[in-house]
Amino acid sequence: MKNYLKTKILFLIVALCSAATMAQNGNVSGTISDENGIYVPGASVMITSLKKGAVTDFDGHFSLVDIPVGTYELKITYLGYADSKQSVTVSANNTTAVSIYLQPKSVELDGVEVMGYGLGSQAKALNTQKNNLNITNVVSTDQIGKFPDANIGDAVKRISGITMQVDQGEARNIIIRGLSPQLNSVTLNGSRIPSAEGDNRNVQMDLIPADMIQTIEVSKAITPDMDADALGGSVNLITRTSPQGFRLSATAGSGLNFITDKAIINGSFLVGDRSKDGKFGYMLSASYNNSDFGSDNVEADWTDEFEYYTGVDDVEGEPILNQVDVDPYTKEFQQREYLVQRIRRSFSANMDYKFDVNNTVFLKTIYNWRDDRENRFRLSSEILDAEDIQLQDFTVTNGMLTRFPAEVARETKGGINNSRNKNRRLEDQRMQNYSLGGKHLWGDLKVDWLTSFAKASEERLNERYLVYATEYSVLNDNSNTKFPIMTAENVNDAALDNFEYDEITEENQFTKEEDFNAFVNFQLPSNIFGQGDGAVKFGARARLKTKLRDNNFFEFDLEDTYPTLSTTRTNNLSDADFLAGSKYKIGSFTSQDWLGDLNLVDGESVPDEFLRENYNVDENVFAGYVMTNQKLSKKLDVLVGLRLESTKITATGNRIADEENLEGEITEESSYTNVMPGVHFKYAISNATILRFAWTNTLARPNYADLVPSVDVISGDEAIVLGNPKLDATTAMNFDVMAEHYFANVGLLSGGVFYKDIDNFIYTFVGETIDDTYGADTSGFDVYQPLNGEGASIFGAEFAFQRQLDFLPGFAKDLSVYLNYTYISSSADGIINEDGDERENVDLPNTTPNTFNASLAYNTKRFSARLSSNFSDSYIDELGGNEFEDRYYDKQFFLDFNATYKVNSNLSIYADLNNITDQPLRYFQGVKNRTQQVEYYGQRLTFGLKYDLFKK
Repeated sequence: MKNYLKTKILFLIVALCSAATMAQNGNVSGTISDENGIYVPGASVMITSLKKGAVTDFDGHFSLVDIPVGTYELKITYLGYADSKQSVTVSANNTTAVSIYLQPKSVELDGVEVMGYGLGSQAKALNTQKNNLNITNVVSTDQIGKFPDANIGDAVKRISGITMQVDQGEARNIIIRGLSPQLNSVTLNGSRIPSAEGDNRNVQMDLIPADMIQTIEVSKAITPDMDADALGGSVNLITRTSPQGFRLSATAGSGLNFITDKAIINGSFLVGDRSKDGKFGYMLSASYNNSDFGSDNVEADWTDEFEYYTGVDDVEGEPILNQVDVDPYTKEFQQREYLVQRIRRSFSANMDYKFDVNNTVFLKTIYNWRDDRENRFRLSSEILDAEDIQLQDFTVTNGMLTRFPAEVARETKGGINNSRNKNRRLEDQRMQNYSLGGKHLWGDLKVDWLTSFAKASEERLNERYLVYATEYSVLNDNSNTKFPIMTAENVNDAALDNFEYDEITEENQFTKEEDFNAFVNFQLPSNIFGQGDGAVKFGARARLKTKLRDNNFFEFDLEDTYPTLSTTRTNNLSDADFLAGSKYKIGSFTSQDWLGDLNLVDGESVPDEFLRENYNVDENVFAGYVMTNQKLSKKLDVLVGLRLESTKITATGNRIADEENLEGEITEESSYTNVMPGVHFKYAISNATILRFAWTNTLARPNYADLVPSVDVISGDEAIVLGNPKLDATTAMNFDVMAEHYFANVGLLSGGVFYKDIDNFIYTFVGETIDDTYGADTSGFDVYQPLNGEGASIFGAEFAFQRQLDFLPGFAKDLSVYLNYTYISSSADGIINEDGDERENVDLPNTTPNTFNASLAYNTKRFSARLSSNFSDSYIDELGGNEFEDRYYDKQFFLDFNATYKVNSNLSIYADLNNITDQPLRYFQGVKNRTQQVEYYGQRLTFGLKYDLFKK
């Protein structure tokens, strides 16, 4: 009993002593800003005597916890800025607040002082990248402004390992390290951005203006506290935060689209300030861009099979066909002209309130709204079915099919005549995000949390298509397979009187995705190995997502009223300056204004055009993680952790018979759980040289449209399209090694290799039915269904170099270079061709073998100029039923130029010239010379004024 009492007393004394010891500790919290009062991310803050340190976040904030009472010296180091030291006194149970401003430093070379101009933004990016434990690329907003990029997509393509797919000349879909857009994650302030795309998870990067974003962070090796659905990588877009003092910035500009000779109008502003007591801060910003442009397009579909009707029927009355051996030829040819007006608007209001040094809450909001108005004029020629072709109807010359009968159609695409559509197809796309969060320091426990609601939608109302068609003999010229063409054998056959009414349709499309996100993170100090700072971090996240697509389609009968194309109002759109070549004469089409003015009533619904498209999917993800980062030695850091994600999906689609008969809805549920460990090592060879290694596990969830349990039998096309609710998520085990050297004058030399072992990747299987499982007489129909492949692998290497060439003499010391190169090799297993055999030596779709960025810049105190290039190699975009049908995205080389002149410290003039090379978007089928699509956009020139005012 006495021993028990002694033990309790001893325990109480130890506890009281421990409490007394803890009571002698306090915290240090503060912000680091540059000379303009703008927060700097990635600054290193150290108390050297205690081996304690921290790195500022994207808001320039840091905190040091569990500091013994006393007076210490804080040392702040930041690449490109002079080291700063500040004394700080820590008192018991209190948090000491500090606010520190950094000054840029000059570099002395051979006794000459060299000042780097325009490097502040580059310093912010490289410091963050250097101090991150994982492998990242960081680009700040000011650095974005040094390139002529109007939207985030065009800005992101400058980053090593990233390729962008373009739409109407603007970068839209992001490919990271060769992995297709739906396999990558795009977040806004850490919350996943919803997608307005109907059939995939792609985030349209051209929706967000570049000047609305403060920082772009690309994580190529994710940590356990990040969402795991980032197979290729994660792009986090960080919006602007409240400044330390008053800031006002405005841009006003104009320009010219050379393809249409129409003006560009753009403008933006931001204003922010902080209250006198420093507690409340705000940042308001808006952006507007109006561009009237277009594109010139040629498309072709190739085949190597040809049959004709012998004039004899078999005993069952079916036509007997004869096959002719021919070289590959275009069975369908299209010439298109697009007229596009794209208006991009964005609004943002961000604010924060500091209750005290330990507790801050913030609100971040952004609303992006893009109107995309489009008219399309399409001339299409397609070979008739074999039973409609007889021996005298075609000509084969040296194996080339040079003449055959074709159905030729002229189509006008537009919209109704109202204040929104303006006789054009209007794609109204919006993305909005509202986030409320907080950061707290409770003793030595750091807590941050965030709740957000996000919504993306795309609405296309009263979209009209008018088609007139005829049949005549065409001359098929494939002598230049890069630029094929079909023309009428007899020009009189192509008279407008011969084009008869085919159809007029009007459709409405609506897609929306809503996300509710909530997460909380906890962090405690930890020093397991006694080598200095470390932490244990754990947290949880919930993401509740709903995806809905609701389309309809109507057909109208105006044959008696407007029987031929000549009975409508037409415009001749042939243009000697057609960018694909002057030989392409597109001819006359119904005017978009005439089409928009039609009063269409009593339309007949066409269910086969939308029943398969409509669905509703609920996806709920619940996740938790734990991780720790520790110093194993003075030079070696490790981050190790585990993430668990549980996914539950409820998908509803349609069961369809004979294309248009809705038999009912099909709802299926599925769920799965993924456990994903990860390890990151960071070894500092010196203060400037870092070696990194990472082993991570990631996933990518199937596209919503692929999961929908729909069945669509298209008898007319002898095709069956199936969903697949049993699809598994694609997973990957990733290995990364990266070496980085940071130059004192703000620069970087880096190189590394990576390997991804991918399981269950998803591709579209193209096969053929062998029985009537899907209905009477469906044997032999083509089947299209998403399936899981067995596995795939990617090996890659990256190289990057950027620095000011200040070691050169004279004016050359003001030059700087920016280079990066990525090589990727991939292979995919388990892909089945249309004959049921496994294909060999197949690259994983959307893996670009070579990408390269290069820019040469010249910066002085007042003048800066930059010539920028971007190259991406050709790659397989879509697998066909066999090698002949595979579609490839062709190589691209973009060249851009921009220049800025500072009139004074606040006012500058800028000019940008984009797409100097007139690089087209091009797809080819099977082999490089066989064009499937080529689309030209011309050059774009913009210029204007920019005003910046800073007050600390």
